[in-house]
Amino acid sequence: METGLRDKVVLITGAASGIGRATAISFAREHASLALIDIDGAGLSQLAQELGHDVQVATSIRDLSTRTGVESGIAESLRPYGGVVDVLVNNVGAGVWRIFDDLTDEDWDKTFQLNFFSYVRAIRAVLPAMRAARRGVIVNNASDLARQPEANPLDYSVSKAAVLSLTKALSRSEGPNIRINAVAPGPVWTPLWTKPGGLAETLGKVHKMPPDKAVEHEMSLRQLPLKRLGTPEEVANVIVFLSSDLASFVTGSTYGVDGGSIRSI
Repeated sequence: METGLRDKVVLITGAASGIGRATAISFAREHASLALIDIDGAGLSQLAQELGHDVQVATSIRDLSTRTGVESGIAESLRPYGGVVDVLVNNVGAGVWRIFDDLTDEDWDKTFQLNFFSYVRAIRAVLPAMRAARRGVIVNNASDLARQPEANPLDYSVSKAAVLSLTKALSRSEGPNIRINAVAPGPVWTPLWTKPGGLAETLGKVHKMPPDKAVEHEMSLRQLPLKRLGTPEEVANVIVFLSSDLASFVTGSTYGVDGGSIRSI
């Protein structure tokens, strides 16, 4: 099927690894032009090399938890495209496994600066160009925990719930020309889980098990019908769909890519 994404300019935050990286590769297969931002310069460079010379790629190394990082990163990555942007994928985010009593004001602020305010700032930066063009698509990466919170990680869940509210409210204000949707991944095997100090290692300490066994135990507690973690590519496929002409009548929606973790209708 024709997605209509050829030569479209796609801006992706948190693009160097995990879902962001898989999303960049998926858009490249649709012959889109890419503007990629991440704090991980080595990861961005490796991704750009992997994408090769058949795809136009602009990168910017920035800390997206700050206002200046978001604004300057977007300006730099879109400069080769004259500031044009057709699709924004707000993907950057992080989480730490911790209960309410362990969270300080500084922890809450750090989580929201990256997981929520980076989305607000990125949208604020691209909306003028999209409004002027009278077209555009924004896809926000949320989480199944936004709709079905668990006790851990609490601040992460709350920040992602804010992303869903932002998505719905802006879809109302920016129609009919700009479509805004969200994906809500369940547990997906990304560096958020696998890195040193990541969720797998943290769960191991919580459950007093080896990390791999702790992840299996956590999945059993969530009663996932598919009984496995997802892959970044499976989330990327849905992001590309929502960004494409195939989803031209979809806005204000949240698409679960969660292995069936959401138990409500």
